Amino acid sequence: MSVQIVREYLSAFGKGDSILEFDMSSATVELAAEAVGTEPARIAKTLSFQNRDGDGCMLVVMAGDARADNRKFKDQFGFKARMLAHEDALAFTGHAVGGVCPFALPEGVPVYLDVSMRRFDIIYPAAGSANSAVPMSCEELERCSRAAAWVDVCKGWYEEE
Repeated sequence: MSVQIVREYLSAFGKGDSILEFDMSSATVELAAEAVGTEPARIAKTLSFQNRDGDGCMLVVMAGDARADNRKFKDQFGFKARMLAHEDALAFTGHAVGGVCPFALPEGVPVYLDVSMRRFDIIYPAAGSANSAVPMSCEELERCSRAAAWVDVCKGWYEEE
């Protein structure tokens, strides 16, 4: 799915003109942080997981310095976390890996936001391509993504390692 489709989607929320596009890749947390000019933790990475039945997906958006915690994920959702294969991410979300974002998704793809992002005033999720991002507050992300819920399914961002 292109940045243009995400731009049109975000326009309904007054955020279409906020998308940043880069001459460099922003496909990883580190590259996105460099492109945006911010710390990696402020990059809102969107991970795509198989749903409970394995016939669809769900997205979890988390801070760039957080990692999914298998125990917390299973406690929250009632099944084991399984990341989608790259080709399945595109098929289920409409976005290619590196540009998966919580916007302009097919009907029925739930989005969950991890509490690891709440410590920031502004975060930067991708905007449909491997060289884009959009600055948002957590409240804007919740509204624009039509998030199902805030969850606590990550580790690494606040815990002692």
